[in-house]
Amino acid sequence: METPRLALVTARAARQLDEDLAPLEAALRTAGAGIEIVDWDDLAAEWGAFDLAVLRSTWDYAKRLPEFLAWAQEVSQVTTLLNPLPVVRWNLDKHYLAELLHAGVPTVSSHFVEAGEDAAAGLQRFFALNPALGDFVVKPAVGAGARGARRYARADVELATKHAQRLLDERRAVLLQPYLDRIDSQGESSLIFYAGEFSHAIQKKALLRRGEEPDNALVRKEFISAHEPPPDELRAAAGALAAQPFGTLAYARVDLIRDAAGAPCVLELELSEPSMFFNVFPNAAHTFAAVLLASIHRRR
Repeated sequence: METPRLALVTARAARQLDEDLAPLEAALRTAGAGIEIVDWDDLAAEWGAFDLAVLRSTWDYAKRLPEFLAWAQEVSQVTTLLNPLPVVRWNLDKHYLAELLHAGVPTVSSHFVEAGEDAAAGLQRFFALNPALGDFVVKPAVGAGARGARRYARADVELATKHAQRLLDERRAVLLQPYLDRIDSQGESSLIFYAGEFSHAIQKKALLRRGEEPDNALVRKEFISAHEPPPDELRAAAGALAAQPFGTLAYARVDLIRDAAGAPCVLELELSEPSMFFNVFPNAAHTFAAVLLASIHRRR
């Protein structure tokens, strides 16, 4: 049987930062696959030579979104992109959170200020919808990790407005969310699924602290530990994945935090290029490798 060939797709600036790349490459090679780690914007790459192009750490897309999506469309025409292009288009813009809320998925309340709108007016609408608001978060609607995000006290309206306006001036939509302070004591949970089946979970400490400037580093230092998700988190994650419009995906990550009543709610769905924490769960790299190779065999 012909050796399956896979591209693990990254970005030049992320190659040395993505801790998942090496263990996934090793797991795939052990399983008999041919692997190449390729920058998404490498003009010399021959994408049609691969059975799969697997998005892994294309973390510089946020300020190059049209270019990145054009690349993803071109690659999808000559090979199989995972996850597929429609998923990528939907998931890279956090407007999908409004769709989850509309579908009844417990989700962190999300208010958007669109490019071309006034930041001050957008914040006032947000405050009117959340009269008991304490701390809140301003972040770009398209962004990876916590880049460009900042936590504000309710009194810091002027600073928050300036932050939001800077993003709007860059033609970037702004996402406003209440800061759910249980994250400070209980952290954030990330549940990883392969082919629709739960694989493993981690818990990370809160990243945003009041008064800190937005962190624009490509990867922010995180404090992570293995996590055994309780039944309510598993139900919340499964419900969120059932609500997304693309069916069963090769991989998915659901990020959850707890609301004021202690119930888990979705902070983000990571369906494009999520970290999978193979440094904490080494065997998960082999699980993911098996899913990827099975998807190739089904297509042959």
